[in-house]
Amino acid sequence: MSADLEPITPREAVDLYVSHRELEVSAKTLQNHKYRLNAFVEWCNKVGIDNLNDLTGRDLHRYRVWRQQDVNIVTLRGQLATLRVFLEFCASIDAVEPGMRERVKLPDVDRGDEARDEMLESDRARKIIGYLERYKRASREHVIMAILWHTGIRLGTLRAVDLEDYEPDDQCFWLRHRPDTDTPLKNQEPAERAIALDDYYCDVLDEYIRFHRNDVTDQYGREPLVTSTQGRLSSGQIRSEVYRLTQPCLIDGCPHDREPMGCEATDYGHYSECPSSLSPHTIRRGAITYQLREDIPEEIVSDRCDVSSEVLERHYDRRTDREKMEQRRSFIEDL
Repeated sequence: MSADLEPITPREAVDLYVSHRELEVSAKTLQNHKYRLNAFVEWCNKVGIDNLNDLTGRDLHRYRVWRQQDVNIVTLRGQLATLRVFLEFCASIDAVEPGMRERVKLPDVDRGDEARDEMLESDRARKIIGYLERYKRASREHVIMAILWHTGIRLGTLRAVDLEDYEPDDQCFWLRHRPDTDTPLKNQEPAERAIALDDYYCDVLDEYIRFHRNDVTDQYGREPLVTSTQGRLSSGQIRSEVYRLTQPCLIDGCPHDREPMGCEATDYGHYSECPSSLSPHTIRRGAITYQLREDIPEEIVSDRCDVSSEVLERHYDRRTDREKMEQRRSFIEDL
């Protein structure tokens, strides 16, 4: 241990790190970092490390071995990556020796493990939106599914849109980072942009606003675009709606030999228990893949959906290598 280090407990160091990152990352990202580092603090308490000055590379290896017993390799890599960032901060405040972060070895993750393939396929998306068009046109459910699919935006981004952000004459809505009133964008100010909407989706929104939107404000006096009777929808409410609307029994019947009337997954609060229901993120992944399959240039999809080219390739683009080849072939032939 270097004589220049100043004693500090793991918990104190984590608290300082969290305070340091509050203005740099979204609340959701900060919550994830706190969760990941809490596991490290738990381990330090378990093995008797009460001063981070004493931390060694061998300790970090032991922590990795301990943690990998409870999580999969993708989760392990994410938690260790956060630990590396934390240790870099610790070195800057004389809590650990400089270079300690390099002693955390990240496991190699196969792309197939790192990026889940589950997504809402375009045929299924059209069926769901078609069903809502026929039976629940311009309802809140229709708006949620249609806009998430058409734009590929995140759940939290849809939640953040206000009524005044929608410009029907210009057929777009604006996305704005408003962390002080509980609607941050994941990538903060750089994620602010306008999203173009096609005629059909504007018609649905116009009808929803005219006939079905609750005329309410949230706790900050803002008028959300997508509402409940109480105000702005929570992320949990939107997620629950998506789980319910992607249950196959809504349209095609149950593929699991269950009777919908007696199935617990059709009860409020249990929608995600259906083996075939999908999360909002699978809509985003499916929407991005669909746009790429429709020959929309990657840079356009990247800007529209607020995702870097690297992340798009690694986590969202589910086209096969053959599909990409055939698209390149068509492009070359057109030239």
